[in-house]
Amino acid sequence: MQQKYNPQVIEREAQQHWERAGAFRAVEAPGKPKYYCLSMFPYPSGKLHMGHVRNYTIGDVLTRHHRMKGYNVLQPMGWDAFGLPAENAAMANGVPPAKWTHDNIAYMKKQLQSLGFAIDWSRELATCRPDYYRWNQWLFLRMLKKGIAYKKTQVVNWDPVDQTVLANEQVIDGKGWRTGAAVEKREIPGYYLAITQYADELLAALDTLPGWPERVKTMQANWIGKSYGVRFAFPYELDGKQEKLWVFTTRADTIMGVTFVAVAAEHSLAARAAKDNPKLAAFVEECRRGSVMEADLATIEKKGMRTGIFVQHPLTGDKVEVWIGNYVLMGYGEGAVMGVPGHDQRDFEFATQYKLPIRAVIKPNDGELALPLKQAYVEYGACFNSGKYDGLDYRQAVDAIAADLKAKKLGDQQVLWRLRDWGISRQRYWGTPIPIIHCAGCGDVPVPDDQLPVVLPEDCVPDGAGNPLAKRADFVNCQCPKCGKPAKRETDTMDTFVDSSWYYLRFACPDNEKSMVDERVKYWLPVDQYIGGIEHAILHLLYSRFWTRVMRDLGLVKLDEPFANLLTQGMVLNEIYFRKGGSGRITYYNPLEVETRAGGEVVLRSDGQPVEAGGIGTMSKSRNNGVDPQELIDHYGADIARFFMMFTSPPEDTLLWSDAGVEGAARFLRRLWAFAWEFGNTGTTTAAALRGAALPAGLAAARREVHAVLKQANYDIGRHQFNTVASAAMKILNALERAAGPGPACDAVQHEGLSVLLRLLSPITPHISHCLWRELKFGDDVLTAPWPEPDPAALIEDEVELVVQVNGKKRGEVRVPRDADRNAIESLVLADPAVQKHVAGQTIKKVVVVPGRLVNLVV
Repeated sequence: MQQKYNPQVIEREAQQHWERAGAFRAVEAPGKPKYYCLSMFPYPSGKLHMGHVRNYTIGDVLTRHHRMKGYNVLQPMGWDAFGLPAENAAMANGVPPAKWTHDNIAYMKKQLQSLGFAIDWSRELATCRPDYYRWNQWLFLRMLKKGIAYKKTQVVNWDPVDQTVLANEQVIDGKGWRTGAAVEKREIPGYYLAITQYADELLAALDTLPGWPERVKTMQANWIGKSYGVRFAFPYELDGKQEKLWVFTTRADTIMGVTFVAVAAEHSLAARAAKDNPKLAAFVEECRRGSVMEADLATIEKKGMRTGIFVQHPLTGDKVEVWIGNYVLMGYGEGAVMGVPGHDQRDFEFATQYKLPIRAVIKPNDGELALPLKQAYVEYGACFNSGKYDGLDYRQAVDAIAADLKAKKLGDQQVLWRLRDWGISRQRYWGTPIPIIHCAGCGDVPVPDDQLPVVLPEDCVPDGAGNPLAKRADFVNCQCPKCGKPAKRETDTMDTFVDSSWYYLRFACPDNEKSMVDERVKYWLPVDQYIGGIEHAILHLLYSRFWTRVMRDLGLVKLDEPFANLLTQGMVLNEIYFRKGGSGRITYYNPLEVETRAGGEVVLRSDGQPVEAGGIGTMSKSRNNGVDPQELIDHYGADIARFFMMFTSPPEDTLLWSDAGVEGAARFLRRLWAFAWEFGNTGTTTAAALRGAALPAGLAAARREVHAVLKQANYDIGRHQFNTVASAAMKILNALERAAGPGPACDAVQHEGLSVLLRLLSPITPHISHCLWRELKFGDDVLTAPWPEPDPAALIEDEVELVVQVNGKKRGEVRVPRDADRNAIESLVLADPAVQKHVAGQTIKKVVVVPGRLVNLVV
């Protein structure tokens, strides 16, 4: 055993041992408890970041711990490899996305392996490989046949220069993020998955997930958005035809306060009104260039124009003016909303801007409403100024109004969902080809199973001018499977959320070439512990829950929920430093590039000039405040990086980066190595010598502390409080160092303590634990050792501490043998100098002894 701790050497040797032994290969073992631990797989962007390191270390700690507890464990890894970033990198570097992606996978895999994660690499998958995405296509065709997948026209953000659809977040101030071109709203055909068919089940099943954080379940429930309300119509006549303008509201009690109706720019009424009105047509076009995100609509300036069209109030018969509003989305409801400015703040702002009537019809149940309104009154209350509904509360008013609308055949109560069907068509290249062939005679024809997968060409280099697949005759041109005539392939690809919606199932059977899943899914699923960022709390998790149910209903799996327990780890934070140039441009500097001088001034090392401190923020490339994990591993070793990540904060909290904290982790592991080296050279007695042995008080106390700390650590690891587990390891080492001294009793206590310490540490710092376990002859591999449990006998103290009171007031403490009788306790208490001082020769009238707690002297 080397005297100096050399992490690079011991980590390399440990990893080679695990690889030779196939230590992490998972094999189904019926009858043995299984533990499937999965961290959300990474996008192969080129390098790991600290968020990856933290995420996968959390999973590895849980995996190794459960393995030592006797579980059959599975921890797989794959790559979420399709997506737009690869196309952007291809355009920047002039290489095909496939090459960029595969090169990144190779590099990031080496990084993950260097961290010593207990991953079964035999199950590795990448979503960009045909053997994976063929099953995306296969299941899509089953969904199409079942009516879950369907085609319809969708409103999208269209970049006219790049000739592509943009995600909402790629539209900045109404312009394409890359080209700067004014973005248009276009209606184009696309494929959808009917997730709304499962909305009720997805919402109700959240109550069956006790292992999920409440905030995640709340976020999902809000996204699904079940609303109880009333759907009703405003009748109108246009071009000699009787028509109805339908709306939905959750506040039907305010219907008597309607003073206008607003429709989306894409609504048929808007098109009709703009047909002969150039100004209105221009406004419609302006609205079409706006965002399609609800969040944006809450903050944009509300704009509108009159259509010149009037509808009829369904209950009063009054004329109600129709406006076009830029804050109304065609994709939500039916593209129209009733305007109740007295009781909706958005409508209030709109009405105030355009000087429309504001009519109050709801007041507090126990008071009056101050008029005129300074802002909308949005609380529930009692109807007034509402004719026959005056005095009714919310529920009474809704029921009465809905009944009257139903009698007029103009509406009824209805449940509405915020959730919308999932549009999966993307007019981009690097994704799963949608397996549809367009034939002039036969229409849209599914690709037959025996022609799957539809393989994506991997040699395309996007240039930003539309989807390169459309320019590939060898891809587009084909024969119709039905009639055999020339036809065209669909060039849209699938949303990358499709790839990640079922990968956890494929990990159970990645080698099956003939079916999407097999019986091994029944053994491994559901995932016992899923780990990932809170940013995936809605869409990824919701789509995965939906996808599992679809596969269930198609007879492929027998489970409803894919993830039994969910842990959302916190972000890794670091200091932010920057300078603002004369033009207002901000330049960010990495914390390693700055230093703090005496007096607190922060300067750039390279030029000595001041920089501004921007506080604490999430590590990101844009703010240049990241730390390269590879540099950390190369300099300190993987175990030190892992220990720092686990010690600094609980996994669900944010982690503030600290160079001093990393150095503290390094000092602890060096101390551990030095202590183990010293023991290995001098210790001769094993822990077996403790059986039945009476230890000196100091050694008994040290052994008791080891087992007491272990007991708490075992409780904490069950709560995922790995920071206190790491702290427990430090406390145990402190106790063992205090127990140092010659003799077999000391050796025995240290031998046992080191056995506990190395096993407790092994999930967090597996390499040093593996090496020392072998060097100190505890066994061949700490992975195969049982998890340490505290010895109840070690926790029993030979002495107990009693509080001493004189006339009920505390005057000190005294330690007495645990088995001391009443007479012995009285003698020890009366002999104590502190007690004698307070008694001061007075006659003791009575001695009250509460065993194990206190002694009270009455004088």
